[in-house]
Amino acid sequence: MSDLTSKFEEVQLIYKNRVKASNRVRITSSADVYSILKQNWDLSQIELLEECKLLMLDNSLRVMSIASISKGGMTGTVVDPRVVFSISLKRRAHRIILAHNHPSGNLKPSTSDLNLTRQIKEGGELLNIRLDDHLIITSDGYYSMSDEGSLSF
Repeated sequence: MSDLTSKFEEVQLIYKNRVKASNRVRITSSADVYSILKQNWDLSQIELLEECKLLMLDNSLRVMSIASISKGGMTGTVVDPRVVFSISLKRRAHRIILAHNHPSGNLKPSTSDLNLTRQIKEGGELLNIRLDDHLIITSDGYYSMSDEGSLSF
């Protein structure tokens, strides 16, 4: 009989913060989110390619991390909720904010945008990870689904 432990790998959960919670930026409004996103977006491509980013927050609304979830073409990008949640769980996020740009400059959410938001919100409820907002951004402004009441499904 062979040694079964050599046939698989053990998974260990290890976590180390590099930045103390007290030193993290705290979100108080959608304008704060937009400001942070603009500082972390490739502005030379914001009007060229659609990209989706994820802000992961602790329970006190302090930004833990920002991750690029997907990058697509001029009219869309594919966002896989499994990627959103695998990154959120690994980072131990309590809350998340989704954001993507519209290269066209149109801030109005599409049906696809609203469907994705619903999926992420419902998935987050199962995992106890709250979706606080979904922003659509351009170089000139933003649309906050939370501010506009588009998160109340």
